[in-house]
Order: sequence, then C-alpha cells, then structure tokens
Amino acid sequence: MKFVQLAKTVKEEGLAPVYLLEGEETYFRDHAVETIRAACAIVQPALNDVRLEGDGLKGEELYKLPALLNALPFFDERRLVRIYEFYPSEKDWENLLKPYCASPCPTTVLVIVNAGGKKGTDLKRKSGITFVDCGRETEETLGRWLSGVVKRSGLSIDGDAVSLMVRYCNQDAARMKLEVEKLSLYLGHGGRISRETVENYVAKDVEYKIYELTQAASKGNSSAFFEILGDLMEKGFDENAALSALCSHFRTLMEITDMKGTDAEIGQVLGIKPYAVQKNRETARRLGRERVRELYLRLYELSSGMRSGMSSKSGALSAAVAKIFFG
Repeated sequence: MKFVQLAKTVKEEGLAPVYLLEGEETYFRDHAVETIRAACAIVQPALNDVRLEGDGLKGEELYKLPALLNALPFFDERRLVRIYEFYPSEKDWENLLKPYCASPCPTTVLVIVNAGGKKGTDLKRKSGITFVDCGRETEETLGRWLSGVVKRSGLSIDGDAVSLMVRYCNQDAARMKLEVEKLSLYLGHGGRISRETVENYVAKDVEYKIYELTQAASKGNSSAFFEILGDLMEKGFDENAALSALCSHFRTLMEITDMKGTDAEIGQVLGIKPYAVQKNRETARRLGRERVRELYLRLYELSSGMRSGMSSKSGALSAAVAKIFFG
C-alpha cells in the first residue's frame, strides 16, 4: 500500500504482524513508524519498544532475532520491534524470517524500515510482509496530502497555492510539512494560504529555481534570467551547473520536437511528467524546431569546450547567454 493509505488501513483493519516501510522519502518512513507505534499503544516503551540497526544483525546476533521477536511484552498488550536498514540475504530469509512470517508472534509487531537501494532479498515480494511504499508520490497525490496537513493545522489553502507549494518544495514532504508549520505561525488559526502567500513566504527549492531559469531562457526574459541566475550563484551554483542545466533543457525540447506520441507516452520515455511534456511542446512550437536545434547544438558545443579546457567557465556561459538572448 501507499504511505497515505496506512493510517486508514490500521484504523479499519488493525495492525499487521510484520511491516516493511521502504522508500526514499524520510518523512513518510518516520511518520509511518509513528502511526504504527501509536496504534500499538505502548505504555512501557523502555521494555516493549525495541530498536535495532540492520548493520548490527550479523552472524550470531542475526540468529538471536527469532527469539527476540517471540518474546512476550511486559505490562503492555503489544511489543514493537523496529529494524532499520535491514537487507537480509535470500538464505537468511529462508532460514529465519520466512518461518517467523508464516507464524508470527501475536503480541509482536515487527517493522523493517529501509531507504532501499541496497543488496538483499526483495522483501516487498515475500508473503507475510505488509509493504508500505514510502517513495516519492506524484504531484497530485502530494497535493491531496498537503491539503490534509493544512486542514489539520487549522488553515485553508487555495488550489493553485497547493500545486505551487508542491513545486517550490520539489515534492519533498518533510519540507512541505515545515512550511505549513511556518505559515501556521504567520497566519494564525483559521488563516488562508493563497498563491501570493506561497510566493512571498515559502522558500523555493534549488531545482525549482533551475526550472525557472530554463523557462526564462526559453521565453527570452533576460531580466528574470539574470535575477534567478544571480540568486543561484549566491547559493553556490556555478557556471558549469548553469550551462549544464540550459543544455539539458534545450536537449529535452529538441527530443520532444522529434518524438511522436501522447504526452504520457513521451513523458514515460524521457522520465518526465506529462504536464511537463505539454509545456515543453508549447515552448518548442513557439521557438520553432530549427531554433531549438540550433540552440542545443551551440550550448552542447560550449559545454564540451568548457569541460575540455578550451574555454573558461565564465566565458562559455557568457557565450551561451549571448546565443540565447541575442541570437
């Protein structure tokens, strides 16, 4: 199941004996643990809330795990065992975890919390384990989740403000939660978050600023381009990164002009959202196919020259800016 479904599932169906919380979104993993812990209603955490690190479960310690999981709780109805970054081998699964998952201790809730991406057996596909996907969600799903967070904070939010905050925060749930807390203090209970509020008080993620930079370049808006570039440079962005971002943007525009299919089909091939394909198509049509290709080839040439030492970073970026805005 998705992270956003966990609380409702636990409330309606109760706790599962074994969970795998896996995905790159730290906030989702941590919040999922808190949801399960709250449902366990543990009064004596020192006795019945056990935290283990996967790196420490080696050899003899690993083989003690079944006994630990089958231990009865003290002065509580349930015992919670959390294991962080635990990636057992297929052999360890067969010998230790599979037998336990087939017949788990009725008073123990085992929670494996992984960021993912490391070697080990694929626990997501194993029977007896309830998988909770804590990966990055779509913009639409995050928007609905953000609306719920805002409502629970005693605020309201406009529809366009929701999508803007999701983009400003680069779809990072933890950042969005912090921004809501900040706005709650500023607006007070019952306040309304408008698009203007987000623009004035929510800090833009660097990736969103890069998006704004490339959009300003495509639209020929030099004043906005130089303002955004200056802001990025103050945050440690250099000429190489700026030129690489511009080169990548115009390469995408060129690829889109040469591809056939729906926005969703092209987005799947290029690894971008259908909405982004739609907007890039509009930009490419406005600039014209030949202009897009000309810009990309020139930017690629300048980027290659900079990396090979044929030109300085500042010289290459200046030449790229001159090509984009002055032809």
